[in-house]
Amino acid sequence: MTDTILRHDWRLDEIEALFDLPFNDLLFQAQTLHRAYFDPNQVQMSSLLSIKTGACAEDCGYCSQSAKHATGLEAEKLMPVEDVVAAAEAAKEKGASRFCMGAAWRNPTDKNLERVIEMVEAVHGLGMETCLTLGMLTQDQAGRLRSAGLDYYNHNLDTSPEFYGNVITTRTFDDRLQTLAHVRDAGINVCSGGILGMGESRRDRASMLRELCTLPRHPESVPINLLVKIEGTPLYDTEDLDPLEFVRTIAVARLLMPGSYVRLSAGRGEMSDEMQALCFLAGANSIFYGERLLTTENPEADRDRQLLRRLGMKTEQLLETEVKAAKVPCDKARAG
Repeated sequence: MTDTILRHDWRLDEIEALFDLPFNDLLFQAQTLHRAYFDPNQVQMSSLLSIKTGACAEDCGYCSQSAKHATGLEAEKLMPVEDVVAAAEAAKEKGASRFCMGAAWRNPTDKNLERVIEMVEAVHGLGMETCLTLGMLTQDQAGRLRSAGLDYYNHNLDTSPEFYGNVITTRTFDDRLQTLAHVRDAGINVCSGGILGMGESRRDRASMLRELCTLPRHPESVPINLLVKIEGTPLYDTEDLDPLEFVRTIAVARLLMPGSYVRLSAGRGEMSDEMQALCFLAGANSIFYGERLLTTENPEADRDRQLLRRLGMKTEQLLETEVKAAKVPCDKARAG
């Protein structure tokens, strides 16, 4: 990594000025800085599993799992540990280096946390990085997860503090910042980003990124999601976001947080290969890998492999998977 000093004092007007740059100039700056911190042709891959689906008490306007929205999603209980481990093993076989587990809770009870800790320890034992998203945490809960070996905790800001109340009313923006502080104080890596295309303005996108890049320490992982419109949610009829505006946001995130992994997350199923390629050029260097993201569709693993090959991009895990496949009979290789 470069010795460049990371800034934590970005002003909103400075960030808006980045958004306003000519598209080619913005991508050039982002790609240049990206190369100073990362291999531009390397992508980190994570896999995400919903370990407890539906019946969430929150009213997030984008989410199919809210009990307040009529989306037809059936609630499911917390998965057995052995099923989670089997899913993690399958994800590792397909090239994922990090396994993320999400539960539709406002915040976990201490009893539920004990079962999740078993999952963390078991997945960690497979040699994979672990990540959780369980809602709000207390300081004590964050400490317990750290003791269990948790590597990352995901808690997105979702949008700007100014626009936040248009999307969520059951918890405040400050609640989210407090959980991030608990996670950081416990020594767990922070994964935090937002969702684009919820009707927010460019200024809102700049403001959300400002909240992230002015944290005392930048998040190690910054997922940028494109709204997946789900019938029955309040945001279902929201106007589509200009794809180039999404790419711009990726580029600005890279310029503000050059040492962070910027992840293409939800919404990739709606993105063309060309749009994803522009996102990689803009500085994205992580993706979720697999067929589903919690309850929404994600590009199939084979499509991801094909796209990365077409772009000449690799991951260490994908290379290992391909080498392993080359050493087994063809029928088994095709099955993997």
